This record gives sequence, C-alpha cells and structure tokens, in this order.
Amino acid sequence: MAENYIKPTIPTNIVVHLGAPDDKTAKNISVPFPEYIKNVASSEIYPNWPTDAIKANVLAQVSFALNRVYNEWYRSRGYDFDITSLPEYDQTFIEDREFYENIVKIVDDIFNNYIVRDGQIQPLFARYCSGKNNDCEGLSQWGSVALANQGKSPIEILKTYYGDDIEIVYNAPLADNVASYPGFPLQVGTAGNPILILKRELNRIRKNYPAILENDEASEVFTVETENSVKSFQNIFNLEPNGIVDKGTWYQIKYIYNSVKKISDLNSEGISLEEAELLYENELNYLDQGIFIRMLHYLLRAISYFDDELPFLGRVGNTVFDENTVKMVLAFQKKYGLPTTGVVDRATWAKIKDAYNKVIESIPTEYLQYEDEFYGGRILSNGTSGDDVRRLQKFLLQICKNKGNIPGVRVTGVFDDLTEQSVRVLQKLLQLPENGVVSAVTWYDIVQYSKT
Repeated sequence: MAENYIKPTIPTNIVVHLGAPDDKTAKNISVPFPEYIKNVASSEIYPNWPTDAIKANVLAQVSFALNRVYNEWYRSRGYDFDITSLPEYDQTFIEDREFYENIVKIVDDIFNNYIVRDGQIQPLFARYCSGKNNDCEGLSQWGSVALANQGKSPIEILKTYYGDDIEIVYNAPLADNVASYPGFPLQVGTAGNPILILKRELNRIRKNYPAILENDEASEVFTVETENSVKSFQNIFNLEPNGIVDKGTWYQIKYIYNSVKKISDLNSEGISLEEAELLYENELNYLDQGIFIRMLHYLLRAISYFDDELPFLGRVGNTVFDENTVKMVLAFQKKYGLPTTGVVDRATWAKIKDAYNKVIESIPTEYLQYEDEFYGGRILSNGTSGDDVRRLQKFLLQICKNKGNIPGVRVTGVFDDLTEQSVRVLQKLLQLPENGVVSAVTWYDIVQYSKT
C-alpha cells in the first residue's frame, strides 16, 4: 500500500507559459520535466562551473519548479499553466535552446531529487539569484561556485543559504500531474480524501479569518457543518454562498490557504506530515483491506447485478481486495474505457459511483419492490434531509419495533440527533466505525439487520 499522505511526485510534464502571467498572447508549451530542468540549468548557469555547484543549483531549480506545481500556484489563480518562462516571476526558460552536455548528465541523475525543510513535505520554494553584483534572499549562484571551490558538497552549499534544517528527498516517483480538484462539485453527502483536504485548508484559513466556521477534521464526510463553513468562506471572498465547492471555490480556497501559509515563500509555515495525512489511500489495490473495500464491493455488486456484461460480484461483507475484486475492476475498467490496471484510482472511483447512480435511477420494474433497500448514492449525516433519509429512518424504526435495542426514531426525512444516536448504537452493534454517518456499508448492514 502507498504511504498514507499526499506525497509530492515529479510531474511527467510541466506546462510553461512563454511570457508574463497575464500576457495572453504568449503560448503555453508542455515539456517533459527533465527537459525543462535541462533548459533552465543551461540558461542560468555555466557548464564550466564546479560539478558540485551545478548540482546545488539544479536541486534548487528542481525544488522551485516542484513547489509551483505541487501547490498549483498559478492554477489556483485561474491560469492554465504551471510556471512562466521569465526570471522576474520564476526561472529562465528559452524555447528550443540547446543544452550543455555535462549539465544534461547531471540533470538526468538528480532531476527527481528535491529539497524540503525538516518536518514539512512540500518542495522548498528555493529562491535564488545570480549574486554576482548583489546579495539576495536564498542561494547565490556565483556564491555557490566559490563554496564549491572551497570543497563544499551540494548539501553543504544548500545549507549555507537555506539553513541547516533542510534535507534532500531522493528518487521521488515520476507521475502524471493530476489537478487537486477532484473533478466534481463537493457538497453535503460526498466523502473521501478531498473532504479531508478541504476541511484542513478551511480550518487553517480560519486562523486568519475567524468568521469562517470550524470543521471537524476527524471526519471525511461533507456534512451540513462543512456546508456552513464553506458558505462563510464564500461570503468573505465574494463567491456565491451556496455551500457547494465547485472548481472555482476549490481553487479560491487553495489560493488563500497557500497565501496564509506562505507556501511559496522561502521561510514558509509549510505543510507538515501530520497535516497531510489521509484517512485512506488515494488508490485501492490488490490485498488492501478495510471498510472502504466493503464499500467498493457493495457498489460493484449492485452494478454487476443489473449488467450482464460484467461478472457478478456476489458478496458485500468481504473486506479484502482479492482476486475476484481485481477481475471485476478490470472488467469494469475495460467496459468504461478506463486504463485496465485492476487498481481503483480516482478516475475509476468516480466512474463506479456514476455507474451506480445510473443503476438506482433506472431500476427494472420487477425490482421496484426492493427499491427502498438500495443505498441512495450519497453519505448521510446529521443535518441532511431527503427521501433517502426518510427510507433510512423507516429501517431504523423497524429495528426499534422488532428489537428495541436502539433509540426510537421519528420518520421525518431530516437526519436529526435522534437518528444519529440510533445509527451510532447500530454501528457499535455491527462493529462498524461509530461515527453516526451512514455510508454504503452502514446502509447495507442496517437494511440486513432490519430483516433479522
């Protein structure tokens, strides 16, 4: 399984804007990341410099660019590129320029290494300047030459300028640059890692803007509380206060978060490992275990039951991503034109949820008598309302009448405190996480328990 936090990767390609940020006549070009660094290094430093000075400068250039990409510095401000080509804003990049041979060899060796501060995960915003005629904040390029001539190693040179609390991350993986926005609006009833990120960022912004309402970061669910927090943010920053996090709101939150944390600053507050921890993996893989595997099985089982082209996944309770799960995921990915990896990544999750929603919207007539038993496709929590809440309360009321082991429930269609209490009691009985939130797994177990 992958490490359980958002770890920076090296982008396969980086989009460079050949001009000032607001120059709409300048074009964007997509460049393989190693080629981008070779271009910058060949444009800004001399090939006859000591090797250790070149390495120190390349590490700074890599870290600078990765900071821009990782924090979506330009994209969070509405631009469609990752970095500009101008040193006034970023680093010097000259389209179609030739590279120095020794610089090419050095970049090929270290392009996937970058600088971080101890206890932080984002690549350091490694500012630098020529240093030939004046000093600046960060690394002096000509100063690095003098230090290399004194026998200083690359890390010693970098610590001279950036402080002793830095280290180098080696051999970071190469991956496609995926936007942080999940690709669909976040609202009451959605859940997952994007909600954890959203809550973390809103709570940090709240320290500077106390009018923003606080969020419970322990829950991965977008609740009514989250909606109210989003509305308060939208009111402050002149967005439509609808409580829905669309692409515009997502990137406005990210931009303000980056600003208050000074992420693109040499002495940034930074993102700690603890802040970036996630409740579950970005991907579900073979032999992964846990409640999210049960959720995956529930959704796939319902989809396959009504789709003859997919193998039927006949069980829900299994908590292991086993061989049968892999077969089902592969078949699903093939049918829906996704890369057939057998791994449930973000794109596969989104398509599974979409396919499930279409299933429950068009249940065949002969199955309509069981319609109430189908999970409604959104997570229910205190403050939500609707027909799916009403159906949940009917099952809870049935359990209360038959067994008498949960609090009484009123069928109102509003998820109130009493409904939450009943859900928590059942989750304890059924050995589920006692969070008072009804996801696909809790829904399925409540329905089955109501029949016993």
